Formats: sequence, C-alpha cells, structure tokens
Amino acid sequence: MTQGKLSVTNKSNHGSTAETTPPSPPTYEEATAGGSPSCSGAYQGDGEMLTDFSWDDKNIRRVFIRKVYAILMIQLMVTLAIVALFTFCDPLKDYIQSHPGWYWASYGVFIVTYLTLSCCSGPRRQFPWNLILLAIFTLSLSYMTGMLSSFYNTKSVVLCLGITVLVCLSVTLFSFQTKFDITSCQGVLSIFCITLLICGIVLAFVLPMGYVPWLHSVYAVLGAILFTMFLAFDTQLLMGNKRYTISPEEYVFATLNIYLDIVYIFTFFLQVFGTERD
Repeated sequence: MTQGKLSVTNKSNHGSTAETTPPSPPTYEEATAGGSPSCSGAYQGDGEMLTDFSWDDKNIRRVFIRKVYAILMIQLMVTLAIVALFTFCDPLKDYIQSHPGWYWASYGVFIVTYLTLSCCSGPRRQFPWNLILLAIFTLSLSYMTGMLSSFYNTKSVVLCLGITVLVCLSVTLFSFQTKFDITSCQGVLSIFCITLLICGIVLAFVLPMGYVPWLHSVYAVLGAILFTMFLAFDTQLLMGNKRYTISPEEYVFATLNIYLDIVYIFTFFLQVFGTERD
C-alpha cells in the first residue's frame, strides 16, 4: 500500500532523525476493495495485517452506526404500522384471530429467515439478498407481533409501546455513555438464558394443567430483563470501543439483533402490563 509508506527527512548533517508523516485513512470503498476484513484487523484472503488503519477507524464506525440505525428505524416503523393496523381495525383483527394458520406460516418464515441471516455469512453479506431476507424477516415478525397485540386492550398496547420506547432509549444512551464494558458479561447473559429456558419448559408443562398467573408473570419479567440486557450488549458491540466488537460488514446482522431485542422487550412488557380483551 503506497499510503502506508513513511516519508523520512534528514534534519542535520551530523545525525539523521526520521520523522514520520501519518498517512490519511482510506475511504470505506478503498478499505473494502482489497478483500473481506475480519474483526481482528486482517484480511482473510491473504493474511496481510492492516497497519495503517483498522476496522475501529472512527469514520468507518460512524458510517456503520448510521446505516444500522437507519435500517432499524424503517423496521420499527413497519412493525408499528402493522401493530396499529391489527389493534385499531376491528374487521382485520377478527380475521387474523379466526385464521391462526397465518400466524404459524409467518412463524415458519421467521425461523427460516432468522437462521439464514444468523448462520450463513454469504446471504447475510451479499447485496441485495441480505436486505431482501431482512425485509421478509421484518414482515413476518411484525405480523406475529401485531397478532399478539390484537388480543390485548388498545390502551394496554399503547402503554406498552410507550414503556418500550422509554426503556430502549434509556438503555441505548446508557450503553453509549457508560465506561462499563457490557460485552464482557457473557457469563451473566448465559445464566439468564438458561434460567429463562427452564422457566419456559416448566411453563409449557404447567399450562395444560391450569393457568398460573404468577408463574407466567415471572417468566415475562425475566424475559424483559434478559432482552434489555441483550439490547445493551448488542449496542456496545455496535459501538466498537469495547472488548468485543462487530465488523462494519455485518450491518445486517447488527440490525437484526437490535430489532429482535426491541420487539421481544415489547412483547414481554405486553405480557406483564397488558390487559386482555373481554
């Protein structure tokens, strides 16, 4: 790389002192033109270390964050529109409640697209298939969220939406401002996941024998806490200045995780604070 060469200036005849002129950082297009960089700062193709810059470059990271939140805002607007439509439109609400097959179909689409985007780096990075899969994922999860909201009182849905917005904004601001590294708390998140899994299994066996409100509330509260922690974790992965970071190439994966955290927080709040329709 010609930009990485050092300019040496001899300042005196008796002794030479090397003065280095730092190279200007490349643009995002120049950075991505040579190959696919990994999170460690090396090209996976030829193993050349990036000595002039890394994926932690502030300009690249800012572009990455803006791209993620721009896509995220579109996803949340689509979900909000579908939830409002299923909540306030009585004919549509009656139709989706009387045809549960559409819910299970959207659940199947949700699982397939989620596993594809999470496990397959090829479709996740290849434009425009990554955005097409992300759009299908958003529509399927929005339908599921809207159908769940249709069973609750309208005031409860609006209240839970407001609580979710306040919680997500608070967690995002906290994650950006705090010096505490949440990405190093993977053990705590694993324990919470195991606890929530055990509660879900117990709840699945108890529900056929009779509904237990307090057990369901405990499960919903644990779920809300867990995904609030996941939101803080994924936000700091996005920032790139903590122990663990996410590559700017993975903007679809980052958007997927944060969007999923927010939707799950809303659904768990709905189960805790929501009032079912008569």
